[in-house]
Amino acid sequence: MRMIDIIEAKRDRKVLTNEQIQFAINGYTAGEIPDYQMSAFLMATYLNGMTSEETKCLTLAMAGSGDQIDLSAVQGVKVDKHSTGGVGDKTTLIVGPIVAACGVPVAKMSGRGLGHTGGTIDKLESIEGFQTMLSPRQFIEQVNRIGISVVGQSGNLAPADKKIYALRDVTATVDNLSLIASSIMSKKIAAGADAVLLDVKTGNGAFMKTTESACALAKEMIEIGKNAGRKVGALITNMNMPLGNAVGNSLEVIEATQTLQGNGPQALTYLCTELSTAMLQLAGKGSEEHCRELVQEALGSGRAFEKWKELVAAQGGNTDWLDDLSLFPKAAVIEPYYAQQDGYLSGYDTHGVGLAACLLGAGRETKDTQIDFSAGIVLEKHPGDAVRRGEAVAWLYTNSAERLEQAKRQLGQSVFLSEACPVPEPMIYEKLMP
Repeated sequence: MRMIDIIEAKRDRKVLTNEQIQFAINGYTAGEIPDYQMSAFLMATYLNGMTSEETKCLTLAMAGSGDQIDLSAVQGVKVDKHSTGGVGDKTTLIVGPIVAACGVPVAKMSGRGLGHTGGTIDKLESIEGFQTMLSPRQFIEQVNRIGISVVGQSGNLAPADKKIYALRDVTATVDNLSLIASSIMSKKIAAGADAVLLDVKTGNGAFMKTTESACALAKEMIEIGKNAGRKVGALITNMNMPLGNAVGNSLEVIEATQTLQGNGPQALTYLCTELSTAMLQLAGKGSEEHCRELVQEALGSGRAFEKWKELVAAQGGNTDWLDDLSLFPKAAVIEPYYAQQDGYLSGYDTHGVGLAACLLGAGRETKDTQIDFSAGIVLEKHPGDAVRRGEAVAWLYTNSAERLEQAKRQLGQSVFLSEACPVPEPMIYEKLMP
């Protein structure tokens, strides 16, 4: 078999066999197929698309290119959650303890942030002592003991996807449903869950800018999961503004803790309730209504917060910080961004808010960038709120005074005011559940 024949077949819109796709993926992962040939293959795929069967084969080939986590030793139905990325998205920190408190094991591998989106692992590491790297044995033992563990992704989890994504990024072949869906689902399948809930973001802070494109991506991933023997559901959710009030690592941990204590922002609490409900449904815990009741009881009784403390303690974190949120280190510089005129807050450029937080030190531009855990932004105003000129719209947190003015300018370009009160947008646009 030759790579050039596979490229020609995809160029000519022929359907590739599983053997051809395996040859391409295995050869490229092993370094036997050069970048220029894989680039040609990706462009042919980008232009001509893939069938559902081809996409499934591509996903399974990438999932099988490295480590595959065996969770069979974990008791019960294992349900994973994946977000397609957003600003202020701390839902894993809230949903994980809720679901575990309802008796469904959460064995989760998460990533770090890059660019304007934050990473769950970075947030967890802002808690003093929290360890995000466990051995597979420790990981499984902890899930069986307390019902939850959240760790960093294995360096060899779906390595083919890592190599191919880097190539897609520089060859203008990112925006293709089959390639996006196989990239996400290859890692989810390799991570070993029985079922996966997808939180597919849409809006100006998300990769998928329209509800239609987000639904199309979700349906593609659901089909892949079904073909691979996994149970998959999806919620299409709003990323036209940051999720909650806080953007930045320790600021988001504080807000997640407050939410688990029953004091979180309304929209964030609602979304986490619905995500948790859907995960319980996928685990076979009953109807949507019954699962929502279980979630609300776990929150209202304090069991979800206690499970959060149990998770942090099990992985070496200082739980005193969760009982007394003032113990989290504060940024040296905390300054307001003031409204420049009267009006109503009509919305945010969410991507721009994320960039402003990065400028303050909360994110990384490259994988080697050092993160300032205490840096970030806390929003005071939300779409529909009346705003007076000179009133604080947000607070900026940083330990670098030099970064402040640039971040303020970026935030100023990301805050939109209008004379009329905007029409409220839904938090969840659509639910696609099996």
